[in-house]
Amino acid sequence: MWKPALARAGVVPIKPEGENCGEARSDGMHALRHHYASVPLDAGESVKALSEYLGHSDPGFTPRTYTHLMPAGEERTKKAVDRALTAAVDGLTSRGSAPVVPQAAA
Repeated sequence: MWKPALARAGVVPIKPEGENCGEARSDGMHALRHHYASVPLDAGESVKALSEYLGHSDPGFTPRTYTHLMPAGEERTKKAVDRALTAAVDGLTSRGSAPVVPQAAA
């Protein structure tokens, strides 16, 4: 089912019945599995949960294999740190304290 679907979608050339559709690792089930893993990771799913969904016995294997597929991960981290720092500064200023800004070493 997978190879004819790829051919109909124009991902691989359409070949006569019985001939290999030219499926490469990059456009086969392997690519679909990587896509499936990257979507929940990018949405913030825990690595432990995803490793269970994928059937990995070692949860450490999951990030080693799939985190390169998380384009928004860096941006999400920046936003989380910004929110935490903003909340800390807002908390200090609402109590009348000025935030402490570290001075560069001389």
